[in-house]
Amino acid sequence: MKREKLLKSYIPMTETAFYILISLIEPRHGYGIIKHVEEITNYRIRLGSGTVYGTLTKMHRDGLISVYSDSKRKKIYEITQKGQNLLQIEIQRLKELHANAIKYGEELL
Repeated sequence: MKREKLLKSYIPMTETAFYILISLIEPRHGYGIIKHVEEITNYRIRLGSGTVYGTLTKMHRDGLISVYSDSKRKKIYEITQKGQNLLQIEIQRLKELHANAIKYGEELL
């Protein structure tokens, strides 16, 4: 997928996509991703298996993740360089959003 189309498809990133990519900095299987996202979001986000596997399929097709290991019962995924680059772009976007929220949102609090 061309870079511009990939950026348009993923940026801004959904929380689901963001947390799946963050989780795959360390190789994990689908259930491991679900549990990791619950833990790091203090159980605010509880991903369903259909959502996770649908997103993993799309991300794999787009080259953002790869299958690290494939046994009979579990596929273990990891983020690719392309996925890391996209995640870095999203993190920069979120940093800008956060900085502007702090700078301009103080008046509301």
